[in-house]
Amino acid sequence: MTESEKPVVVRFAPSPTGNIHIGNARTALFNWLFAKKSGGDFVLRFDDTDRQRSTTGFAEGIERDLRWLGVEPDRIEWQSRRFPAYDAAALKLKDAGLLYPCYETGEELERKRKLRLARRLPPVYGRDALKLSDEDKASYEAEGRQPHWRFLLPNFESDPFDTRRTEIHWDDIVRGPQTVDLASMSDPVLVRGDGTYLYTLPSVVDDIDMGVSHIIRGDDHVTNTGAQIALFQALGADAPAFGHHNLLTTAGGEGLSKRSNALSIASLRETGIEPMAVNSLAVLIGTSHSVEAVPSMEALQEIFTPVMASKSAAKFDPLELGALNRALVHETPYDRVAGRLADMGVDEVRAEAFWLAVRGNLDVVEDARHWWGVVRNGPAGDAVLEEGDVAYVREAFALLPAEPWGADTWATWTSAVKQASGRKGRALFMPLRIALTGSRSGPELADLLPLIGREGTLARRP
Repeated sequence: MTESEKPVVVRFAPSPTGNIHIGNARTALFNWLFAKKSGGDFVLRFDDTDRQRSTTGFAEGIERDLRWLGVEPDRIEWQSRRFPAYDAAALKLKDAGLLYPCYETGEELERKRKLRLARRLPPVYGRDALKLSDEDKASYEAEGRQPHWRFLLPNFESDPFDTRRTEIHWDDIVRGPQTVDLASMSDPVLVRGDGTYLYTLPSVVDDIDMGVSHIIRGDDHVTNTGAQIALFQALGADAPAFGHHNLLTTAGGEGLSKRSNALSIASLRETGIEPMAVNSLAVLIGTSHSVEAVPSMEALQEIFTPVMASKSAAKFDPLELGALNRALVHETPYDRVAGRLADMGVDEVRAEAFWLAVRGNLDVVEDARHWWGVVRNGPAGDAVLEEGDVAYVREAFALLPAEPWGADTWATWTSAVKQASGRKGRALFMPLRIALTGSRSGPELADLLPLIGREGTLARRP
Protein backbone atom coordinates (compact mmCIF):
# COMPACT_ATOMS: atom_id res chain seq x y z
CA MET A 1 0.00 0.00 0.00
CA THR A 2 1.45 3.36 -1.00
CA GLU A 3 1.56 6.36 1.33
CA SER A 4 -1.36 8.00 -0.50
CA GLU A 5 -3.46 4.84 -0.20
CA LYS A 6 -3.14 4.52 3.57
CA PRO A 7 -6.26 5.50 5.53
CA VAL A 8 -5.87 8.83 7.28
CA VAL A 9 -5.75 8.49 11.06
CA VAL A 10 -4.84 11.42 13.30
CA ARG A 11 -4.75 11.77 17.04
CA PHE A 12 -5.10 14.43 19.70
CA ALA A 13 -3.30 13.32 22.86
CA PRO A 14 -3.94 15.65 25.82
CA SER A 15 -2.83 14.90 29.36
CA PRO A 16 -5.92 14.88 31.64
CA THR A 17 -4.16 17.00 34.24
CA GLY A 18 -6.19 20.18 33.74
CA ASN A 19 -8.66 21.95 31.48
CA ILE A 20 -7.74 22.40 27.83
CA HIS A 21 -7.42 25.98 26.52
CA ILE A 22 -7.86 27.59 23.13
CA GLY A 23 -4.28 26.70 22.18
CA ASN A 24 -4.99 23.02 22.80
CA ALA A 25 -8.21 23.41 20.83
CA ARG A 26 -6.17 24.71 17.88
CA THR A 27 -4.24 21.43 17.73
CA ALA A 28 -7.39 19.34 18.13
CA LEU A 29 -9.17 21.32 15.40
CA PHE A 30 -6.24 21.11 12.97
CA ASN A 31 -6.28 17.34 13.38
CA TRP A 32 -10.06 16.93 13.24
CA LEU A 33 -10.49 19.15 10.18
CA PHE A 34 -7.63 17.39 8.39
CA ALA A 35 -9.18 14.00 9.12
CA LYS A 36 -12.66 15.01 8.01
CA LYS A 37 -11.40 16.59 4.77
CA SER A 38 -9.55 13.35 4.05
CA GLY A 39 -12.35 10.98 5.03
CA GLY A 40 -10.21 9.73 7.91
CA ASP A 41 -10.51 9.06 11.65
CA PHE A 42 -9.81 11.28 14.64
CA VAL A 43 -8.54 9.50 17.76
CA LEU A 44 -8.78 11.13 21.17
CA ARG A 45 -5.93 9.55 23.09
CA PHE A 46 -5.51 10.42 26.74
CA ASP A 47 -1.86 10.66 27.80
CA ASP A 48 -2.66 9.60 31.36
CA THR A 49 0.53 7.74 32.25
CA ASP A 50 1.11 10.26 35.07
CA ARG A 51 -1.21 8.52 37.49
CA GLN A 52 -0.74 11.06 40.27
CA ARG A 53 -1.80 14.12 38.26
CA SER A 54 -4.21 12.57 35.74
CA THR A 55 -7.86 12.39 36.77
CA THR A 56 -11.02 10.96 35.29
CA GLY A 57 -12.71 14.29 35.95
CA PHE A 58 -10.27 16.19 33.75
CA ALA A 59 -10.58 13.53 31.03
CA GLU A 60 -14.36 13.84 31.07
CA GLY A 61 -14.00 17.62 30.95
CA ILE A 62 -11.73 17.44 27.90
CA GLU A 63 -14.13 15.14 26.09
CA ARG A 64 -17.04 17.45 26.99
CA ASP A 65 -15.14 20.51 25.75
CA LEU A 66 -14.26 18.86 22.44
CA ARG A 67 -17.83 17.74 21.81
CA TRP A 68 -19.06 21.28 22.60
CA LEU A 69 -16.68 22.59 19.95
CA GLY A 70 -18.08 20.05 17.49
CA VAL A 71 -15.06 17.74 17.56
CA GLU A 72 -16.45 14.22 17.76
CA PRO A 73 -13.81 11.49 18.29
CA ASP A 74 -14.08 8.38 16.16
CA ARG A 75 -12.56 6.45 19.04
CA ILE A 76 -11.08 7.12 22.47
CA GLU A 77 -7.93 5.48 23.83
CA TRP A 78 -6.22 5.56 27.24
CA GLN A 79 -2.45 5.18 27.56
CA SER A 80 -2.80 3.98 31.15
CA ARG A 81 -4.39 0.79 29.77
CA ARG A 82 -1.47 0.03 27.45
CA PHE A 83 1.54 -0.41 29.73
CA PRO A 84 2.19 -3.99 28.52
CA ALA A 85 2.74 -2.64 25.00
CA TYR A 86 5.24 -0.07 26.27
CA ASP A 87 7.03 -2.67 28.37
CA ALA A 88 7.38 -4.92 25.32
CA ALA A 89 8.76 -2.07 23.20
CA ALA A 90 11.25 -1.08 25.91
CA LEU A 91 12.44 -4.70 26.18
CA LYS A 92 12.87 -4.88 22.41
CA LEU A 93 15.03 -1.76 22.46
CA LYS A 94 17.09 -3.06 25.39
CA ASP A 95 17.69 -6.38 23.67
CA ALA A 96 18.90 -4.49 20.59
CA GLY A 97 21.28 -2.39 22.69
CA LEU A 98 19.35 0.77 21.84
CA LEU A 99 18.03 1.54 25.33
CA TYR A 100 20.80 1.83 27.91
CA PRO A 101 20.83 2.52 31.66
CA CYS A 102 22.26 5.76 33.06
CA TYR A 103 22.89 6.53 36.73
CA GLU A 104 23.77 10.22 36.85
CA THR A 105 21.81 12.46 39.17
CA GLY A 106 20.34 15.72 37.96
CA GLU A 107 23.15 17.63 39.65
CA GLU A 108 25.80 15.49 37.99
CA LEU A 109 24.24 15.96 34.58
CA GLU A 110 24.16 19.72 35.10
CA ARG A 111 27.85 19.77 36.01
CA LYS A 112 28.69 17.78 32.87
CA ARG A 113 26.63 20.14 30.76
CA LYS A 114 28.46 23.18 32.15
CA LEU A 115 31.83 21.48 31.61
CA ARG A 116 31.05 20.82 27.96
CA LEU A 117 29.98 24.42 27.50
CA ALA A 118 33.22 25.60 29.08
CA ARG A 119 35.12 23.45 26.59
CA ARG A 120 33.02 24.98 23.80
CA LEU A 121 31.34 21.68 23.06
CA PRO A 122 27.62 21.22 22.41
CA PRO A 123 25.79 20.67 25.73
CA VAL A 124 24.63 17.17 24.79
CA TYR A 125 24.89 14.02 26.86
CA GLY A 126 28.32 12.40 26.28
CA ARG A 127 27.10 8.79 26.62
CA ASP A 128 29.33 8.18 29.64
CA ALA A 129 26.93 5.48 30.83
CA LEU A 130 27.91 3.29 27.87
CA LYS A 131 31.37 2.95 29.45
CA LEU A 132 30.03 1.51 32.69
CA SER A 133 30.95 -2.07 33.53
CA ASP A 134 28.57 -4.50 35.17
CA GLU A 135 30.48 -3.89 38.40
CA ASP A 136 30.00 -0.12 38.07
CA LYS A 137 26.26 -0.58 37.58
CA ALA A 138 26.02 -2.93 40.54
CA SER A 139 27.89 -0.43 42.67
CA TYR A 140 25.53 2.39 41.75
CA GLU A 141 22.51 0.24 42.47
CA ALA A 142 24.00 -0.78 45.80
CA GLU A 143 24.04 2.94 46.64
CA GLY A 144 20.31 2.98 45.97
CA ARG A 145 20.47 4.60 42.54
CA GLN A 146 17.93 3.44 40.02
CA PRO A 147 18.81 3.91 36.36
CA HIS A 148 16.97 6.04 33.87
CA TRP A 149 17.10 4.72 30.31
CA ARG A 150 18.20 6.60 27.21
CA PHE A 151 17.54 5.80 23.56
CA LEU A 152 20.77 5.49 21.59
CA LEU A 153 20.36 7.79 18.59
CA PRO A 154 21.75 6.45 15.29
CA ASN A 155 24.16 9.36 14.83
CA PHE A 156 27.40 7.37 14.49
CA GLU A 157 28.91 4.78 12.18
CA SER A 158 30.45 2.22 14.53
CA ASP A 159 31.73 4.08 17.59
CA PRO A 160 28.92 5.76 19.63
CA PHE A 161 31.48 8.22 20.99
CA ASP A 162 32.40 9.36 17.50
CA THR A 163 29.17 11.03 16.42
CA ARG A 164 28.72 12.44 12.94
CA ARG A 165 26.19 14.70 11.34
CA THR A 166 23.10 12.56 10.76
CA GLU A 167 20.27 14.36 9.06
CA ILE A 168 16.65 13.36 9.44
CA HIS A 169 14.46 14.86 6.71
CA TRP A 170 10.70 15.08 6.40
CA ASP A 171 8.29 17.08 4.31
CA ASP A 172 6.25 18.82 6.98
CA ILE A 173 2.62 19.16 5.88
CA VAL A 174 2.52 22.61 7.49
CA ARG A 175 6.05 24.00 7.28
CA GLY A 176 7.44 22.25 4.21
CA PRO A 177 10.85 20.48 4.03
CA GLN A 178 12.52 20.14 7.45
CA THR A 179 15.89 18.83 8.60
CA VAL A 180 17.12 17.86 12.07
CA ASP A 181 20.68 16.73 12.84
CA LEU A 182 20.68 13.86 15.34
CA ALA A 183 24.25 14.68 16.31
CA SER A 184 23.07 17.99 17.74
CA MET A 185 20.92 16.42 20.45
CA SER A 186 21.26 14.23 23.50
CA ASP A 187 20.02 10.67 23.57
CA PRO A 188 16.47 11.15 24.89
CA VAL A 189 15.42 9.63 28.20
CA LEU A 190 12.53 7.24 27.57
CA VAL A 191 12.18 5.66 31.03
CA ARG A 192 12.60 7.47 34.36
CA GLY A 193 14.48 6.09 37.33
CA ASP A 194 11.21 5.02 38.96
CA GLY A 195 10.32 2.98 35.89
CA THR A 196 7.65 5.32 34.57
CA TYR A 197 7.62 6.35 30.93
CA LEU A 198 8.16 9.80 29.54
CA TYR A 199 6.00 11.00 26.67
CA THR A 200 8.09 9.74 23.74
CA LEU A 201 8.00 5.95 23.93
CA PRO A 202 4.29 5.50 24.70
CA SER A 203 3.44 8.04 22.00
CA VAL A 204 5.46 6.28 19.30
CA VAL A 205 4.22 2.82 20.30
CA ASP A 206 0.62 4.04 20.22
CA ASP A 207 1.08 5.75 16.86
CA ILE A 208 2.36 2.46 15.45
CA ASP A 209 -0.33 0.25 17.00
CA MET A 210 -3.19 2.66 16.19
CA GLY A 211 -2.16 3.18 12.59
CA VAL A 212 -1.66 6.92 12.94
CA SER A 213 -0.85 8.27 9.49
CA HIS A 214 -0.35 11.97 10.27
CA ILE A 215 0.86 13.71 13.42
CA ILE A 216 -0.19 17.36 13.54
CA ARG A 217 0.98 19.29 16.58
CA GLY A 218 2.58 22.53 17.79
CA ASP A 219 5.89 23.69 16.37
CA ASP A 220 7.52 23.38 19.80
CA HIS A 221 7.89 19.69 18.85
CA VAL A 222 9.88 20.23 15.63
CA THR A 223 13.24 19.32 17.18
CA ASN A 224 11.76 16.24 18.88
CA THR A 225 10.60 14.89 15.55
CA GLY A 226 14.07 13.78 14.43
CA ALA A 227 14.52 11.55 17.48
CA GLN A 228 10.98 10.22 17.20
CA ILE A 229 11.44 9.26 13.55
CA ALA A 230 14.59 7.38 14.60
CA LEU A 231 12.57 5.62 17.31
CA PHE A 232 9.88 4.60 14.82
CA GLN A 233 12.59 3.06 12.68
CA ALA A 234 14.22 1.32 15.66
CA LEU A 235 10.87 -0.34 16.41
CA GLY A 236 10.60 -1.51 12.80
CA ALA A 237 7.92 0.93 11.66
CA ASP A 238 7.62 3.67 9.10
CA ALA A 239 7.14 7.09 10.64
CA PRO A 240 3.87 8.92 9.97
CA ALA A 241 3.76 12.22 8.13
CA PHE A 242 4.36 15.19 10.43
CA GLY A 243 2.93 18.69 10.53
CA HIS A 244 3.85 21.44 13.00
CA HIS A 245 1.57 24.46 13.29
CA ASN A 246 2.44 27.74 14.97
CA LEU A 247 1.43 28.20 18.59
CA LEU A 248 -1.03 30.62 20.12
CA THR A 249 0.36 33.05 22.68
CA THR A 250 -1.19 35.72 24.84
CA ALA A 251 -1.28 39.29 23.53
CA GLY A 252 1.94 39.82 25.49
CA GLY A 253 3.64 36.94 23.69
CA GLU A 254 3.49 34.45 26.59
CA GLY A 255 2.61 30.82 25.99
CA LEU A 256 -0.83 29.58 27.00
CA SER A 257 -0.98 27.21 29.95
CA LYS A 258 -3.50 24.91 31.58
CA ARG A 259 -2.70 26.76 34.78
CA SER A 260 -4.33 29.89 33.32
CA ASN A 261 -7.94 28.79 33.56
CA ALA A 262 -9.17 32.16 32.25
CA LEU A 263 -8.52 30.98 28.69
CA SER A 264 -9.87 27.44 29.16
CA ILE A 265 -12.58 26.17 26.84
CA ALA A 266 -14.78 25.53 29.87
CA SER A 267 -14.48 29.14 31.05
CA LEU A 268 -15.17 30.51 27.57
CA ARG A 269 -18.30 28.35 27.37
CA GLU A 270 -19.44 29.60 30.77
CA THR A 271 -19.13 33.24 29.67
CA GLY A 272 -21.50 32.57 26.77
CA ILE A 273 -19.01 32.40 23.91
CA GLU A 274 -20.30 30.35 20.98
CA PRO A 275 -18.27 27.28 19.95
CA MET A 276 -17.87 28.53 16.38
CA ALA A 277 -16.37 31.77 17.66
CA VAL A 278 -13.71 29.71 19.45
CA ASN A 279 -13.24 27.47 16.41
CA SER A 280 -12.97 30.39 14.00
CA LEU A 281 -10.30 32.15 16.02
CA ALA A 282 -8.41 28.99 17.03
CA VAL A 283 -8.07 27.85 13.43
CA LEU A 284 -7.74 31.09 11.45
CA ILE A 285 -5.55 33.25 13.69
CA GLY A 286 -1.93 33.22 12.57
CA THR A 287 -2.74 31.93 9.10
CA SER A 288 -2.84 33.30 5.57
CA HIS A 289 -6.65 33.50 5.83
CA SER A 290 -8.37 36.48 7.39
CA VAL A 291 -9.92 35.90 10.79
CA GLU A 292 -13.67 35.89 10.33
CA ALA A 293 -16.72 34.45 12.01
CA VAL A 294 -17.31 31.10 10.30
CA PRO A 295 -20.86 29.86 10.97
CA SER A 296 -20.33 26.09 10.92
CA MET A 297 -17.74 23.34 11.06
CA GLU A 298 -18.64 22.42 7.50
CA ALA A 299 -17.79 25.93 6.33
CA LEU A 300 -14.56 25.91 8.35
CA GLN A 301 -13.65 22.58 6.80
CA GLU A 302 -13.93 24.14 3.35
CA ILE A 303 -11.51 26.90 4.34
CA PHE A 304 -8.97 24.80 6.22
CA THR A 305 -5.69 23.52 4.87
CA PRO A 306 -2.61 22.81 7.03
CA VAL A 307 -0.28 24.99 4.97
CA MET A 308 -2.33 28.08 5.81
CA ALA A 309 -0.53 28.38 9.18
CA SER A 310 2.33 30.86 9.24
CA LYS A 311 5.72 30.15 10.83
CA SER A 312 5.49 32.86 13.47
CA ALA A 313 3.49 32.62 16.70
CA ALA A 314 -0.12 33.82 16.64
CA LYS A 315 -1.13 36.22 19.40
CA PHE A 316 -4.50 35.54 20.97
CA ASP A 317 -6.59 38.58 21.89
CA PRO A 318 -9.78 37.85 23.89
CA LEU A 319 -11.33 41.04 22.48
CA GLU A 320 -11.15 39.53 19.02
CA LEU A 321 -13.02 36.50 20.30
CA GLY A 322 -15.79 38.78 21.58
CA ALA A 323 -16.08 40.51 18.19
CA LEU A 324 -16.32 37.15 16.40
CA ASN A 325 -18.98 36.01 18.85
CA ARG A 326 -21.11 39.09 18.27
CA ALA A 327 -20.87 38.63 14.52
CA LEU A 328 -22.03 35.02 14.84
CA VAL A 329 -24.88 35.79 17.21
CA HIS A 330 -26.17 38.61 15.01
CA GLU A 331 -26.46 36.19 12.07
CA THR A 332 -27.66 33.11 13.94
CA PRO A 333 -30.97 31.81 12.57
CA TYR A 334 -33.81 31.09 14.94
CA ASP A 335 -33.74 27.31 14.52
CA ARG A 336 -30.24 27.16 16.03
CA VAL A 337 -31.29 28.86 19.26
CA ALA A 338 -34.91 27.73 19.61
CA GLY A 339 -34.10 25.27 22.39
CA ARG A 340 -32.02 27.80 24.31
CA LEU A 341 -34.78 30.41 24.06
CA ALA A 342 -37.28 27.86 25.35
CA ASP A 343 -35.00 27.26 28.34
CA MET A 344 -35.15 31.01 29.03
CA GLY A 345 -38.94 30.83 29.13
CA VAL A 346 -39.57 32.56 25.79
CA ASP A 347 -43.00 31.43 24.64
CA GLU A 348 -43.05 29.52 21.39
CA VAL A 349 -45.61 31.77 19.68
CA ARG A 350 -43.44 34.88 19.95
CA ALA A 351 -40.03 33.19 20.04
CA GLU A 352 -38.94 33.55 16.41
CA ALA A 353 -40.10 37.15 16.05
CA PHE A 354 -38.48 37.95 19.40
CA TRP A 355 -35.14 36.44 18.35
CA LEU A 356 -35.07 38.29 15.04
CA ALA A 357 -35.86 41.50 16.91
CA VAL A 358 -33.14 41.27 19.55
CA ARG A 359 -30.23 39.24 18.10
CA GLY A 360 -28.57 42.29 16.52
CA ASN A 361 -28.11 43.82 19.98
CA LEU A 362 -26.65 40.83 21.76
CA ASP A 363 -23.06 40.10 22.76
CA VAL A 364 -23.97 36.54 23.74
CA VAL A 365 -27.16 34.54 23.29
CA GLU A 366 -27.79 34.61 27.03
CA ASP A 367 -28.31 38.39 26.78
CA ALA A 368 -31.65 37.58 25.15
CA ARG A 369 -32.92 36.70 28.62
CA HIS A 370 -32.76 40.38 29.60
CA TRP A 371 -34.78 41.49 26.59
CA TRP A 372 -37.38 38.80 27.10
CA GLY A 373 -37.82 40.15 30.61
CA VAL A 374 -38.36 43.60 29.11
CA VAL A 375 -40.96 42.27 26.67
CA ARG A 376 -42.80 40.23 29.25
CA ASN A 377 -42.41 42.18 32.50
CA GLY A 378 -41.65 45.79 31.68
CA PRO A 379 -38.68 48.20 31.74
CA ALA A 380 -35.52 46.63 33.11
CA GLY A 381 -32.81 49.25 32.94
CA ASP A 382 -31.39 52.18 34.84
CA ALA A 383 -32.54 54.93 32.48
CA VAL A 384 -35.34 57.10 33.85
CA LEU A 385 -37.48 59.77 32.29
CA GLU A 386 -36.48 63.34 32.79
CA GLU A 387 -39.07 65.41 34.64
CA GLY A 388 -40.02 67.34 31.54
CA ASP A 389 -40.70 64.16 29.56
CA VAL A 390 -43.19 62.51 31.92
CA ALA A 391 -46.21 64.50 30.74
CA TYR A 392 -45.14 64.09 27.11
CA VAL A 393 -44.99 60.28 27.43
CA ARG A 394 -48.39 60.14 29.15
CA GLU A 395 -49.92 62.06 26.28
CA ALA A 396 -48.10 59.86 23.74
CA PHE A 397 -49.47 56.69 25.32
CA ALA A 398 -52.96 58.10 24.96
CA LEU A 399 -52.39 58.08 21.19
CA LEU A 400 -51.60 54.37 20.91
CA PRO A 401 -53.35 52.89 17.86
CA ALA A 402 -55.89 50.14 18.22
CA GLU A 403 -54.93 46.51 17.73
CA PRO A 404 -54.05 44.41 15.79
CA TRP A 405 -50.42 45.52 15.95
CA GLY A 406 -47.78 44.71 13.37
CA ALA A 407 -44.59 45.93 11.76
CA ASP A 408 -46.04 49.36 10.94
CA THR A 409 -47.51 50.09 14.39
CA TRP A 410 -44.46 52.00 15.64
CA ALA A 411 -44.41 54.27 12.58
CA THR A 412 -48.16 54.89 12.85
CA TRP A 413 -47.93 55.72 16.54
CA THR A 414 -44.88 58.00 16.37
CA SER A 415 -46.35 59.84 13.40
CA ALA A 416 -49.42 60.66 15.48
CA VAL A 417 -47.25 61.64 18.46
CA LYS A 418 -45.11 63.90 16.30
CA GLN A 419 -48.13 65.69 14.93
CA ALA A 420 -49.66 66.17 18.38
CA SER A 421 -46.52 67.18 20.25
CA GLY A 422 -44.40 68.88 17.63
CA ARG A 423 -41.43 66.85 18.77
CA LYS A 424 -39.07 65.10 16.38
CA GLY A 425 -35.83 63.13 16.34
CA ARG A 426 -34.26 62.20 19.67
CA ALA A 427 -36.68 64.33 21.66
CA LEU A 428 -39.53 62.31 20.16
CA PHE A 429 -38.12 58.80 20.33
CA MET A 430 -35.83 58.60 23.39
CA PRO A 431 -38.47 59.21 26.08
CA LEU A 432 -40.64 56.53 24.49
CA ARG A 433 -37.72 54.07 24.44
CA ILE A 434 -36.95 54.74 28.11
CA ALA A 435 -40.59 54.31 29.10
CA LEU A 436 -40.90 51.06 27.16
CA THR A 437 -37.58 49.41 27.97
CA GLY A 438 -35.78 51.29 30.74
CA SER A 439 -32.76 51.68 28.46
CA ARG A 440 -31.40 54.35 26.12
CA SER A 441 -30.42 51.81 23.47
CA GLY A 442 -31.49 48.38 22.33
CA PRO A 443 -33.44 46.57 19.64
CA GLU A 444 -35.59 48.46 17.17
CA LEU A 445 -38.81 49.51 18.88
CA ALA A 446 -40.70 48.82 15.66
CA ASP A 447 -39.83 45.14 16.25
CA LEU A 448 -40.37 45.12 20.02
CA LEU A 449 -43.70 46.93 20.12
CA PRO A 450 -45.81 44.13 18.55
CA LEU A 451 -44.18 41.66 20.97
CA ILE A 452 -45.06 43.80 23.99
CA GLY A 453 -48.62 44.30 22.74
CA ARG A 454 -51.04 47.15 23.45
CA GLU A 455 -51.99 45.98 26.92
CA GLY A 456 -48.35 45.50 27.92
CA THR A 457 -47.47 48.93 26.51
CA LEU A 458 -50.26 50.69 28.39
CA ALA A 459 -49.04 49.06 31.60
CA ARG A 460 -45.79 51.06 31.16
CA ARG A 461 -47.51 54.42 31.03
CA PRO A 462 -45.92 56.69 33.68
